[in-house]
Amino acid sequence: MAKKNFKDLTEREILALAIQLEEEDSRVYGDFAEGLRENYPSTAKAFEEMAAEESRHRQMLIDMHRQRFGEHIPLLRRQDVKGFLERRPMWLIRPLGIHTVRKQVEIMELETRRFYEHALEKVSDASTRKLLGDLAEIERQHSEFAETLEEKQVTSGARAEEEKSRRRLFVLQIIQPGLAGLMDGSVSTLAPIFAAAFATHKSWDAFLVGLAASIGAGISMAFAEALSDDGSLTGRGQPVFRGSVTGLMTAIGGVGHTLPFLIADFRAAFTVAVFVVAVELAVISYVRHKYMDTPLLSSAFQVIVGGSLVFAIGILIGSS
Repeated sequence: MAKKNFKDLTEREILALAIQLEEEDSRVYGDFAEGLRENYPSTAKAFEEMAAEESRHRQMLIDMHRQRFGEHIPLLRRQDVKGFLERRPMWLIRPLGIHTVRKQVEIMELETRRFYEHALEKVSDASTRKLLGDLAEIERQHSEFAETLEEKQVTSGARAEEEKSRRRLFVLQIIQPGLAGLMDGSVSTLAPIFAAAFATHKSWDAFLVGLAASIGAGISMAFAEALSDDGSLTGRGQPVFRGSVTGLMTAIGGVGHTLPFLIADFRAAFTVAVFVVAVELAVISYVRHKYMDTPLLSSAFQVIVGGSLVFAIGILIGSS
């Protein structure tokens, strides 16, 4: 469908478009408030207030249209006019990222303000010009509000609370599934890799077994995690994303100590692989300590004992 040029709009069409813009902005802010309510209540309340204000603007524009042109308002939307940005359907994204939302608000308010400023050049009626000028100023204030929202939250203490919520989501949706995958990949693949290594004393054979075990474990863990729950009650995020994180980290955990067996010399490959395993277990211990509040010594002891047992079993089976 052909779009209209902004310069060709009549004053009635400008008012009709402004009404649609204010209605859309109000709905978007309502979506933001709903998406942020659980984890960012302070920010959600601010967006509720902005949604209500946009609704008041819409009513003011309707009253102006009714006064000048009557009851019927032509249906003119942003996608019918050249020059407007395509808006991403933010309501499809759950959970909403606080920084993404703030950035989107700044873009929305800037675009709407510029619309009112250009509309002033097209409108001759004094009362309509005053209304559009007032709305342009309010949109400018909204932009400033969005820019200083984070600073205000720091001052009020709300930002600290929201940071805790964001950290909790980060742990639930990324750290936990990623750590589970890394532990599984690093530990469970030790036995088959080192069993193959000591059974054949050939680096290439050990590499092939390790690669197959790592990829297979990654796929298995990805499906297991994705199918474990849909995240709606636990807050653990989208199943596909969570499963992908787990599967990828599982494969990485196994491939890490598989790659050394690309070294042709078996003893050198084995030495490097053992070093990589030690690094992997240390990383796992540190991540558990940092994000899961597990004492570092306790975490290291648990991980090292488990990894050592699997490592020893692989060597014993391969040497038998």
